[in-house]
Parts: sequence; structure tokens; C-alpha cells
Amino acid sequence: MEAKTPKDSCTIITDLVLPSETNPLGNMFGGELLARMDRAASIAARRHSRRIVVTASVNHVAFNRTIPLGSVVTVEARISRAFTSSMEIFLDVWIEDRESGLRSKANEAIYTFVAVDDTGNPVPVPPVKPESDLEIERYDAALRRRQLSLVLAGKIKPSEATELKALFTE
Repeated sequence: MEAKTPKDSCTIITDLVLPSETNPLGNMFGGELLARMDRAASIAARRHSRRIVVTASVNHVAFNRTIPLGSVVTVEARISRAFTSSMEIFLDVWIEDRESGLRSKANEAIYTFVAVDDTGNPVPVPPVKPESDLEIERYDAALRRRQLSLVLAGKIKPSEATELKALFTE
């Protein structure tokens, strides 16, 4: 299977924050943002695998800044690494300043998707070939995150988490 780059899966969704999507403080509901991120990540995973994909986990979400009513929100999703049938998708969330138009990062998240066949069984996905420094950094970190998840789930022994051990030993 031929490797694909993160830009091959790049998905960008831009939309407004409407009144029905906000809390009593006038900021976007976290669940609304999670849904937008899930859709963008799903499209990125499908573009990479060209298969049906399902959300396996939401590994990390950082709500660093509130997103006020009327904001223009852009969710950018790119695959950071692929394993046998699973794919880690890194998401960046940007908001646009209403007056200047300048974008600033508001949030980020990491989702995991699994490619499946028509009966729901996992299927292999292409590897990822990172190109930029940021893509390489996210690619390398994805293996450490995966090993940590597997250790915490009891699926591998801590001694088998070679990438994690390398962080703490010389």
C-alpha cells in the first residue's frame, strides 16, 4: 500500500457560530465543537483510507479559548499517523477576529478512527509519510500516544512500550 501525506487528507470546515449553538454566556457549546471536529476528522480519515471509517476514540481535547456567538470557526483536520487499521487525526480549531480578519488558534484535538469494511470489520490503511517539521513531530508523538493508550487499556505491558521508555531512559 502506497504511503500518503497529511496534506492528502487535509479537511477544512468553516462555519459561523449561531445562537442555537451557544450557552447562556454566549459561547459555543463544547459538544457543538466536538461534533464539528468529529465530522472533519471523519472526512480526513476517509480521504486517507478510502474506506468507511468509525470514531474509535477522542484522545485529547483542549478548550483553550471560548468561541463567541457570531465567530467564524475553522476546523482543520489532518491525519498524523496510521497504524494497521487505525488512524490518528490531529485537529486545529481557529477563530477569525471580526474586525481584522486575523486568525488565532482557539482549540485542538486528537481523534482516532478505524477503517472498516461493509460488515464493520477492520481493514488495513495506507501508511503516512510526513513532510513538514510539524507533521514529523505529530507523527512521532502519535506512536507514544498510542503506546500509552495501549498500556492504560492493559493491551500491552509497560515494558513493551519502547517509545515511552525512550523518553525516560538514555
